[in-house]
Amino acid sequence: MDKKTLSFQAEVQQILHLVTHSLYSNKEIFLRELVSNASDACDKLRFEALDKPALWEDQPNLDVRVWFDAEKKTITIRDNGIGMSADEAVAHLGTIAKSGTREFLGKLEADKKKDANLIGQFGVGFYSGFIVADRMTVETRRAGAAAAEGVRWSSTGSGDFEVETIERAERGTDVVLHLREGEEEFLSAWKLKSIIAKYSDHLNLPVLMRKQTWDDEKKEQVETDEWEPANKAQALWTRAKSDITDAEYQEFYKQISYDSEAPLAYTHNRVEGRTEYTQLLYVPKKAPFDLWNRDKRGGVKLYVKRVFIMDDAEALMPVYLRFVKGVIDSADLPLNVSRELLQESRDVKAIREGSTKKVLSMLEDVAENQKDTYAEFWAQFGNVLKEGIGEDFANRERLAKLFRFASTHADSGVSFADYVGRMKEGQDAIYVITADSLAAAKASPQLEIFRKKGIEVLLLVDRVDEWMLSHLYEFEGHTLTSVAKGAVDLGKLQDEDEKKQAEAAAEAAKPLIERLKKTLAERTKDVRATTRLVDSPACIVADEGDMSAHLARMLKAAGQDAPRARPILEINADHALVKKLDSAESAERFDDLANILLDQAVLAEGGVLEDPAAYVRRVNALLVG
Repeated sequence: MDKKTLSFQAEVQQILHLVTHSLYSNKEIFLRELVSNASDACDKLRFEALDKPALWEDQPNLDVRVWFDAEKKTITIRDNGIGMSADEAVAHLGTIAKSGTREFLGKLEADKKKDANLIGQFGVGFYSGFIVADRMTVETRRAGAAAAEGVRWSSTGSGDFEVETIERAERGTDVVLHLREGEEEFLSAWKLKSIIAKYSDHLNLPVLMRKQTWDDEKKEQVETDEWEPANKAQALWTRAKSDITDAEYQEFYKQISYDSEAPLAYTHNRVEGRTEYTQLLYVPKKAPFDLWNRDKRGGVKLYVKRVFIMDDAEALMPVYLRFVKGVIDSADLPLNVSRELLQESRDVKAIREGSTKKVLSMLEDVAENQKDTYAEFWAQFGNVLKEGIGEDFANRERLAKLFRFASTHADSGVSFADYVGRMKEGQDAIYVITADSLAAAKASPQLEIFRKKGIEVLLLVDRVDEWMLSHLYEFEGHTLTSVAKGAVDLGKLQDEDEKKQAEAAAEAAKPLIERLKKTLAERTKDVRATTRLVDSPACIVADEGDMSAHLARMLKAAGQDAPRARPILEINADHALVKKLDSAESAERFDDLANILLDQAVLAEGGVLEDPAAYVRRVNALLVG
């Protein structure tokens, strides 16, 4: 193939501009990324050679080699992995087939110097070479291809790149960085070796550098032709826990997650029995920006007998634990395991169940012994954990114990166990209310009787809470009861005198209720007197089997159709406004006051009026009159 000049994909050009002009906070990541890519190429060769042993050619040993040339101001990273064909070089180095590219660019644009680690999250690590280089050259040949099918790719990181065919005897890839002015600090064996030791110790293959020796005549260290390892070349998870320091665990986490912060917690275990595997799992401190993309996976890497298989093994961890990072290394799965087999394998099911339980145990330990740390975790990942109630029936009780809420007693951090421990004598139910915000929940008139009696109510203000309540009905025998659904029944918490007064008030209000039912027949399902109100004249509630108004609003906001359910209007028969309504001089006056009463109840509940202009007209008429 003659030399061809091609243009980068538009997104690549944007990334290259940001890389070369903005990412200066952590320049050394270029070596981390390129060594990691070289390691991946070796992993791919191992995997493909399972079915095609001829791909090994005459090089059975895999490694990555790094060296520099001080005179030419170049750094070379070589691997003898799978290599690339000409088409693959164009596809992999000139375009980015990643759905997250736009988010990546937005994140970098928003905070250019904060987190250069982002570059590894989107498969664009190759371009990090342009942080220190003004030109990059790649020479490669795919395993199994003829020597004449080698490829040279080169670019200055501007809008174009060149590709041409070359002779290349060796399988694999050389990436050559031509350093720009001012980056000579990386032309140092000590510097490069320290970066490799920092970022690549966990790689399960050697990263080699030329051995240095002292030259008495030159009075400096010089390279020899002998190669020596710059990393330990032992997968961290295969080592004994007693031999691994906390710092090593944290550094390994940063490598596999591209996170600049240490993890919140981790667990490292070797599981033996019918299914044997090793798990090293981490819970991050901070949520990734794409946490709510349920299709975005890749938290747990799957290895089989220390051979890398895939890095998005969704079958190993439930979706609600998609924030978990780590490695699972199985001794039982076949090396050529497919995604289809992962879905069907009994061994994979056992690994998934065991790993899920380990993560929950880890969270339980943090919740019990590090309450402040768990509060940080809950603020970041609590809503995702709630998804597990509907997805993981086997662990439903354990999950419920990990949940935290606001309540009328505290703005955060209230567990179901805390609530049950504070329940009033004679109280059977756990009372809850859902709302759009904490302020709206606290201001709800439906809480008035509960406040008066000192009964705690959980304030559920997250979007996932309505969905959670449709799957979680009780906790340790106590039914979860919405104070905004059905008639309020405090049972033993309401004394006989209160019951008699309520019955008498309801009886006296019967004529008024009948008038309201007729006037509001098209807007309400029912009108009734209530004991739940103390200071407010009225409130609306959903019937026992109907969808709550809060859930209906959320569905509508999401563009979904919600069944139209008319609310029940409950009135406080002792309230002055209700008594004034009963004494309205004319039918028109009564209709206006009745509709205002209902509209105010809708607004107090956090709803939106169907006809706000009519409400304003009625209020204006009331003020003038």
